[in-house]
Amino acid sequence: MNLPNIDLGLLEKPTVEKVQAKKLEHPPRILLLYGSNRDRSYSRLAVQEAGRILEYFGAEVKTFHPKGLPLPEDGDMQHPKVKELHELLAWSEGMVWCSPERHGSMSSILKAQIDWVPLAAGAIRATQGKTLAVMQVCGGSQSFNAINQLRILGRWMRMITIPNQSSVPKAFLEFEEDGRMKPSSYYQRIVDVMEELYKFTLLTRGQSAYLTDRYSERVESAEELLKRVNQKSI
Repeated sequence: MNLPNIDLGLLEKPTVEKVQAKKLEHPPRILLLYGSNRDRSYSRLAVQEAGRILEYFGAEVKTFHPKGLPLPEDGDMQHPKVKELHELLAWSEGMVWCSPERHGSMSSILKAQIDWVPLAAGAIRATQGKTLAVMQVCGGSQSFNAINQLRILGRWMRMITIPNQSSVPKAFLEFEEDGRMKPSSYYQRIVDVMEELYKFTLLTRGQSAYLTDRYSERVESAEELLKRVNQKSI
């Protein structure tokens, strides 16, 4: 095969052996993010229900509560809520994002959490290669506007966003007073989504660095190294 415009020394052929799932000792680590600070937040209730399902499968689940998180424009990286979020991001291997739909969009509270995610910390991206499930709750009829936006963000942040998704219409009718979700096809869909997320996380955790490694970035890194070692003076 003649590929004169490719540095074949940096082009590694993927093999079945290299992409095999790795068995790790600790359970899959899933972080839950939701998009409302109301006392009765249906996006919070939805991710809590999702978390129970994930824990049944065997995951370790943690939830970030965004109340008190400053706006990203404030730039206070030492704020306790910002540090908490960054620590949870580093800990997690997969994530669930759930937002209420407001004015045909995700909520500003969920977007602020995502905007606080560092795009890069040294050579490591906080979200790169992590699995992601997206969900939304609706005050009225079923919609997928917020979900579609969350998918775009997941792709932008180089996450492995699973195909399945959940949208709960008229969420105020779908939860009991104690916060538990009622039996319904919408509940079954959340079970489906969490089952799929757990499977994808098992397949990809420990492999994210390899799966998201890019030829173009290897070329760039090689060029930067060449420039450095060829400097005539330091």
